[in-house]
Amino acid sequence: MFRRGDRLYRQINTVYRENYDLFISSGLHQQLVESRLLIPHREVDVEPAIPELAYRTIEPERVEFISYPYEWSFSQFKDAALMTLDIQHRALDAGMSLKDCSAYNVQFHRGRPIFIDTLSFEKYREGEPWVAYRQFCRHFLAPLALMSSTDVRMSQLLWSNIDGIPLDLTSKLLPWRSRLQFSLLLHIHLHARTEAKYADGRQAANLKGRRVTKLAVQGLLDSLRSAVRKLQWQPAGTQWGDYYSDTNYSETAADAKAELIGQFLDEIRPASVWDLGANTGRYSRIAAQRDLFTVSLDLDPAAVEKNYRLCREKNETNVLPLVMDLTDPSPGLGWHNRERDSFVQRCTADAIMALALIHHLAISNNLPFHRIASSLAEICRWLIIEFVPKSDSQVQRLLAAREDIFDGYTRENFEAAFGEHFELVRSEPIAQSQRVLYLMRGDKS
Repeated sequence: MFRRGDRLYRQINTVYRENYDLFISSGLHQQLVESRLLIPHREVDVEPAIPELAYRTIEPERVEFISYPYEWSFSQFKDAALMTLDIQHRALDAGMSLKDCSAYNVQFHRGRPIFIDTLSFEKYREGEPWVAYRQFCRHFLAPLALMSSTDVRMSQLLWSNIDGIPLDLTSKLLPWRSRLQFSLLLHIHLHARTEAKYADGRQAANLKGRRVTKLAVQGLLDSLRSAVRKLQWQPAGTQWGDYYSDTNYSETAADAKAELIGQFLDEIRPASVWDLGANTGRYSRIAAQRDLFTVSLDLDPAAVEKNYRLCREKNETNVLPLVMDLTDPSPGLGWHNRERDSFVQRCTADAIMALALIHHLAISNNLPFHRIASSLAEICRWLIIEFVPKSDSQVQRLLAAREDIFDGYTRENFEAAFGEHFELVRSEPIAQSQRVLYLMRGDKS
């Protein structure tokens, strides 16, 4: 991958020539693109990054926002896994095979998962096993099984395991009853035992001569698909998953807030929006309905799960729900911390919505107003932010279990702190509430 200005390109080296030509001539590329399973690309006449190695240069369609598996909800993960297996089935039918199954090869684009690695396909060789089987289990089946059977937050293990969750660790963390499910027994527990047995490489060499028919590979894929489909998780029991049904807002106040947000968005007409602390995405959809791509972030996996299911149900293409703790956002990972960019490094938003969020940051996490303001100013040009006073029942709920040491939590101090980084454009009280909605501009020049 390389850039020329703001354009992103990919060099295809001569060593991959045979596989690339087969990928195109077999019709597999066209089939996957037309089925919206693979990101489209076009061949371009651009000077490659390393000319002496180059065969072709392609320009892939840009994905609006790069997300990583540890930021996905359960159903996003499940949809990505099933899509990957579907692609491998189609590849086999075309005489090709996926040579890797990294979850990082999947992105969510226009409301659905899509494969982004055009060069992951190679010619299928009769008798050879599926080389990406182990990686699929580590990157997809292991996290899904842990999320379903142990705790949905287990996906965060991918932070510290960039090449997927090790199968021996997965086997230890899964409950004993998972061994009664044949697919998990086979693909996780026995797979982990086999890995340990052949870890020294000498015994593994004995397996190289064994032939695996295409029918057996297809049977393996069917077994994996069945395993993934059987895994379930219902979003319930988390603190904010039912926020909208447990709030002090009247429907009139909620409608008034929505109307103001729509007015502010129509006034500034941003190119993109991040909704921080979006819960199930009620207000994200106000931006999305204006054809604005909206990243809808929340720390609660149940809320994000509900948000994604709603996107899928309504076939929404402009909302991307993600799990994100804003007080500890995704860091840079991998070699030199540069294989996977941190949350802030990946993009900056034209506009940010921070609705019913400030009291959580300031009171639950002890963050001063000026630090919140300076951080937001670094990543957005426009800010739509809601101030929730201490007298509000939701703030009182936060203070119920702790001493009130927040004498500085006032509207006056809020405006002063944000005024150092933003220009106040509008402030409007929200009807039938004590809250105020602000529109601020970050570029004072």
